[in-house]
Amino acid sequence: QVQLVESGGGLVQAGGSLRLSCAASGRTFSSYAMGWFRQAPGKEREFVAAISLSGGSTDYADSVKGRFTISRDNAKNTVYLQMNSLKPEDTAVYYCAANKPPYSNGYDYWGQGTQVTVSS
Repeated sequence: QVQLVESGGGLVQAGGSLRLSCAASGRTFSSYAMGWFRQAPGKEREFVAAISLSGGSTDYADSVKGRFTISRDNAKNTVYLQMNSLKPEDTAVYYCAANKPPYSNGYDYWGQGTQVTVSS
């Protein structure tokens, strides 16, 4: 079992930046693939970014490529999402998620989410 706690959300103007953090409990963080998702009001949750165990491989939704960067620090049990050039359409609750071995059943653990609001 792992607990995930997101932080770093807030209100920012369009074009601004935010850095989200997700701190994980437990001693097996380095064995989890990690991801960020978001859900806007009235919309389904959507994939934003993912990162491999070591951080050597990343993946992004087309809508955030070139603007968002996912990273992780296994020594700190933390995954980050650096968000630059924010747009009003990035407004959503952002969730981090952990995918445990054998990595075949989707994401197993979810945080409570952090609100990101981008004003125009």
